[in-house]
Amino acid sequence: MSAQCCGGGARFDGMSPGFRRALWAVIVINAAMFAIEVVAGQLASSQALKADALDFAADTATYAISLAVIGRPLRTRALAAIAKGASLSLMGFWVLGSTLWQLLGPGLPEARVMGAIGLLALAANLASVLLLLRWREGDANVRSVWLCSRNDAIGNVAVMAAALGVFGTRTAWPDLAVAAGMSGLFLTSAALILRQAVGEYRAGASRPRPLVLP
Repeated sequence: MSAQCCGGGARFDGMSPGFRRALWAVIVINAAMFAIEVVAGQLASSQALKADALDFAADTATYAISLAVIGRPLRTRALAAIAKGASLSLMGFWVLGSTLWQLLGPGLPEARVMGAIGLLALAANLASVLLLLRWREGDANVRSVWLCSRNDAIGNVAVMAAALGVFGTRTAWPDLAVAAGMSGLFLTSAALILRQAVGEYRAGASRPRPLVLP
């Protein structure tokens, strides 16, 4: 698919009206779900929901940045992807740290709220995944969009599994375990984005600049 999209093996750089429309759609979806989940996570006292809400917020920013740098030089797009990878790393460490902190606190998450919001978020993320499926391969900027959408869908399935675990065990451990797992997923995706983005930045730096005649 990437060869078809990118023309003879070059990585797709986002220069497609369809890709722009898909990005706008997922920006709206993710912003709405962030607002819903941040409230639900607080009401349900769920660390997994709070982590997922933060993921929605980060994805909204990621998609907006991706939209803004479409058509820019390779180094600019690579720098944007590096910034997104770094922010994803910070988010992963924050979720991990807050999960460890939560281990010291009392309280049991509300499993029914977790399950209901997790199901709603899964539907939203599956819609985003389907919108972006055609462009799952591309440069670091495009690929970061796909990885964020994929992470969201995986995270929502995990949140619903955590809800079942909390309901069945009457402990907060399933919720905390899922939050920790999501942290690992964020950090792994950040490493993939950063590795590709740094390579593309170096490739852009090594390209000869066009000669401008006076």
